[in-house]
Amino acid sequence: MTWHWKTFFGILGGFFLLYLAIYYWPSVSAFVPVLFSAAAPLLAGLALAYLVNILMAFYERHFLAGVQGKWMRMTRRPVCMLGAMLSILAIIVLISALVVPQLTSCIALVLEELPDSLDKLVELLAEHDILPEDITALLSGINWEERIEQIAGTLVSGVGNMLGAVAAAVTSVISVVTTAVLALIFSIYLLAGKERLARQSRHFLEHYLPGRWYCRLMSVLSVLNDCFHKFIVGQCIEAVILGGLCALGMLILRLPYAPMIGALIGFTALIPVVGAFIGGAAGAFLILMVSPVKALIFLVFLVVLQQLEGNLIYPRVVGTSIGLPGIWVLAVVTIGGGVFGIFGILIGIPLAAAVYRLIDRDMHRPAPSAEEAQE
Repeated sequence: MTWHWKTFFGILGGFFLLYLAIYYWPSVSAFVPVLFSAAAPLLAGLALAYLVNILMAFYERHFLAGVQGKWMRMTRRPVCMLGAMLSILAIIVLISALVVPQLTSCIALVLEELPDSLDKLVELLAEHDILPEDITALLSGINWEERIEQIAGTLVSGVGNMLGAVAAAVTSVISVVTTAVLALIFSIYLLAGKERLARQSRHFLEHYLPGRWYCRLMSVLSVLNDCFHKFIVGQCIEAVILGGLCALGMLILRLPYAPMIGALIGFTALIPVVGAFIGGAAGAFLILMVSPVKALIFLVFLVVLQQLEGNLIYPRVVGTSIGLPGIWVLAVVTIGGGVFGIFGILIGIPLAAAVYRLIDRDMHRPAPSAEEAQE
């Protein structure tokens, strides 16, 4: 391997930048959050464009692939882009329309039934001598309905008097709306000229990177794109199947809130491994307000459905598509969820699948020849 003077100065410059970063670390660490905050609309726009592009590319391939005429070819991209965005918006609105009204009525039912439930709980504790007599007498003398009304009134009045909190909330909402609008505009620009941007990026990397490094980078990016694409598509298909089967089974078993809980299960199933359990816990709580027996039936049904989904549906739809063994999926969910929450779970699984595929490819790559090793 021959050393070139550019390589030497490049390594020297890298060590110098590393030294500056370590020496001025307080300033660097304070600058990084500011940089990410400023770049938040661009990062959000990239993520939105990637998600919309999956559906937009599907529309372009299957619905408007054979359009004829110059005007139709010019309008194909905007029509497919608008259709993809409206499809995603319609799904969000549909889930909200199914979940929010039922959830609001359930919360109202909980607040209405809570005083009587607490009185019955206190009577049950006193009947079985679970608590000391003085504590039981104190709890029995509480008017739970009045106390709950007082707590609710205190919360409402407290929130109403906190002008600073209201101002901060309004500022936060304006900031979020501004970021969302900028992200949407940036994503539209990216989607409209994605081929030209991809061509310019490849030309830039090919010009400034050595040939071997360029090929390796393109290979890594291709694997990352394939893993994220298959994970998102597979997870969405699996969520739709699980939510539909849950709603259908609840209708057959005559359980309440079937459409709403089915939509909730399907939405939470977008979170790998643990999502359906979160939706199941929320659904069981909602049904518990109607009938404890039906809530138990729902839990048994959901456990059976989860076993069928985990052993038959998920491996075929998601597991085999990303090529990551189940033990590593569980490890990524545990570590990513513990460090970064739900975002860590969603990003961690396709990222780990890409790393797993790259390591497996590198391990099974033929050993370089003597001439290649000397280069």
